Amino acid sequence: MVVGGKALICPLDWGIGHATRCVPVISKLIELGFEVVVAASGRPLEFIKKEFPEILVIDFPGININYPKNDGIALKMFRLLPAFLFGIWREHRDLKKIAAATGATLIISDNRFGCWHAKIPSVFMTHQLNIQVPAGLKFIQGILNSINYRFIRQYKACWIPDFEPHRGLAGALSHPQKLPINANYIGILSRFSKISGRYSDIFQPDFDLLVMLSGPEPQRTILEEKILHQLVSLNMQVALVRGMPESDEAYVLDNRIHVFAHLDSANLCELIGRSALVICRSGYSSIMDLVTLGKRAIFIPTPGQTEQEYISHYLMEKKIYFSMNQEDFDLVYALEMCKNFPGMVIRNNYKDLEEQIRKTLIK
Repeated sequence: MVVGGKALICPLDWGIGHATRCVPVISKLIELGFEVVVAASGRPLEFIKKEFPEILVIDFPGININYPKNDGIALKMFRLLPAFLFGIWREHRDLKKIAAATGATLIISDNRFGCWHAKIPSVFMTHQLNIQVPAGLKFIQGILNSINYRFIRQYKACWIPDFEPHRGLAGALSHPQKLPINANYIGILSRFSKISGRYSDIFQPDFDLLVMLSGPEPQRTILEEKILHQLVSLNMQVALVRGMPESDEAYVLDNRIHVFAHLDSANLCELIGRSALVICRSGYSSIMDLVTLGKRAIFIPTPGQTEQEYISHYLMEKKIYFSMNQEDFDLVYALEMCKNFPGMVIRNNYKDLEEQIRKTLIK
């Protein structure tokens, strides 16, 4: 059944993960007859341009937070809270202008707090309902969660990209003691959902290791340099995707390390299928992609990103994926330890997502 309308999608621009998990949402909206417009900036904007060259993409800068080289991001963000709240106000002001210019009849915000509209059905999509903070800042966790819920209440609906039973894939992050009244689980979201079965018959992988880099600078570059330094002494066939959609650069190092600035979803899916093991950040979008493909992986959380640190520890405790922190990362040790962590497979038929789209449009 065709629904139709004009959907405005606004992914957060901290890395490209929020944009990648919007891919199945955009595809479902197009399938339901929507004209889709994406408002994004930076690497997410470049990613969407390449993934959906046929749709309109608008440059919509978000709240600019520069990640420190150390792991003090949580404390820094607490200090910047007034500036962060002002940035949300400015984002909300600009969103109203974009919605009017595009004639939006539905707005979907992936973790952008200011992208709601009083007269247009608006959705906030997040798996972070229970914000994690470092042990030394636990006294502010309740305050941050109250602020989080206050903004979520501005939206008609809150979609949680996880499943409800057994604490789901994201554990306490997406399963707080009390859900927002407008919240519903829609299942995991992966850009590989429609192409995941294409490479399942590959028996002998071409690459021993695939390294997928992502996330904000400077931590993306720091990890890239650390892994390349450790790969020098190992005789392995390696593919490395740098997570830079603004570039099409590709080259080979030492006749065995194949480097790609960026790959579209179809080519990246094929490369994952051709690789025996994946190393990547424990960003939730990357995790959803890997469980959709049933791939084994080693996670390295971004230093100071408490959400990534929590979920990598949660999945390691469950004996699903091995993880190590960036500062102590030892590739040889990690390759040996990960043999005891088999990964997992989860698929989504997107029926819950389609149902929530229809419900959200009911006045």
